[in-house]
Amino acid sequence: MRLILASASPRRAELLRAAGFDFDVRITDVDEAPRAGESPREYVSRVAREKGAAAAEAGHDGGGDAVILAADTTVVVDGDILGKPIDDDDARRMLARLSGRAHEVLTGVSVRLGADEQAAVESTVVWFKPLTNQEIAWYVASGECRDKAGAYAIQGLASRFIPRIDGSYSNVVGLPVATVHRLLAGIGGAVRKSAEVSKFG
Repeated sequence: MRLILASASPRRAELLRAAGFDFDVRITDVDEAPRAGESPREYVSRVAREKGAAAAEAGHDGGGDAVILAADTTVVVDGDILGKPIDDDDARRMLARLSGRAHEVLTGVSVRLGADEQAAVESTVVWFKPLTNQEIAWYVASGECRDKAGAYAIQGLASRFIPRIDGSYSNVVGLPVATVHRLLAGIGGAVRKSAEVSKFG
């Protein structure tokens, strides 16, 4: 049975490949704007579920014969959702908020096979060192922050600013791989994970 990643994120695809998963990519388009009164956990869970549902409605599940994996990641500070910056000024504001403190990274994960769906929200706490104005300007000028939730990439240049995390590293990159493996095992048994593991279907 096929595994479909309903995401345009190259980072999620890289994480899955590194863990030995075999999958196809299908891109979905859903409204990712937070709703009034929606908590950050509710937000990432809803968007992940909607991405998976959109992929199924588009027929990417092969009529229920393929497993669809979808996810959504956001950064949370003081209960506020920090999505992707709209411009460099927005990125600078986000990085200033992250400077010298801890914040939370949440990823909602949805795995569906036909009418069956398994979902979870993974949380990781990330600490930033105090950032100087020069460091923020340098990082924004690098361009790395422009399509990242919270305006940073832990796997890239921003790694120099992060002395500690508590939780899943891959979650901060964009996909908690161990959580994905658990959900896939719960929904469809063995996944096509590697040559020595039973193949999915």
